[in-house]
Amino acid sequence: MIWDTHAHLDDPGYAEDFSEVVARMQSSGISRMTNVGYDLPSSQRSVKLAQDYDFIYAAIGIHPHNAEEVTDETWAKLLLLAKQPKVLAWGEIGLDYYRDLSPRLIQKEIFIQQIKLANEVGLPIIIHNRDAHQDVLEIVKAHPPKYGGLFHCYSGSWEMANILLNLGFYLSIAGPVTYKNARHTVEVVGRVPVNRILVETDSPYLTPEPRRGKRNEPTYVREVVKKIAEIRNLPFEDVAAQTMHNAEIFFRLAEKNLR
Repeated sequence: MIWDTHAHLDDPGYAEDFSEVVARMQSSGISRMTNVGYDLPSSQRSVKLAQDYDFIYAAIGIHPHNAEEVTDETWAKLLLLAKQPKVLAWGEIGLDYYRDLSPRLIQKEIFIQQIKLANEVGLPIIIHNRDAHQDVLEIVKAHPPKYGGLFHCYSGSWEMANILLNLGFYLSIAGPVTYKNARHTVEVVGRVPVNRILVETDSPYLTPEPRRGKRNEPTYVREVVKKIAEIRNLPFEDVAAQTMHNAEIFFRLAEKNLR
């Protein structure tokens, strides 16, 4: 059993074959999936998916790309969503200096505000960090998440990973670990404690080898588990079980009385 901890099955790219994607996921041992919001509408869709499918959970939040769109009404509606029982995290939130679709100052303000809101409602945070390592570090040190944090699709160095681990964060590994140029990520996977790793697809993006270039889907998280097992010289089943257990702890399933 595997938990794909970060996917976007509400994406329009799944409109024509959503039921087939879900069937493949279930038949391949992907027993849980977290659908992650990036703005208010996608957060609402994530909650709806979690309500409709017992094996889907939700995260809500505003991606740095969408930071300029936020209003007081946005916060009010997100806080209502946060009360839904299958909302497990606030995210994805953070900074993105690669595309810079929102001004950096606004990205920072919205990131900090969401950490504070997550702390208020008792949720861990899911962090998006692209080309913004130093600023992200400064913010999470100054505004630590009280209920834990996860760096999704981790692609940074081991040096940064070590800092994050010491701060109590989990690292989520996605399809790029299977790419030929994934030297930094392979090093991180080889050194990070196995009880701090989660796995994800970020579907429909970041499709792992050997399907790179095609649409991603939760079933392909198996390739991520397979690569981690190869790097750590562990049985596939052990990595699947450990990452599932890690996700249960990070998302505090027992505390929420969820299965």
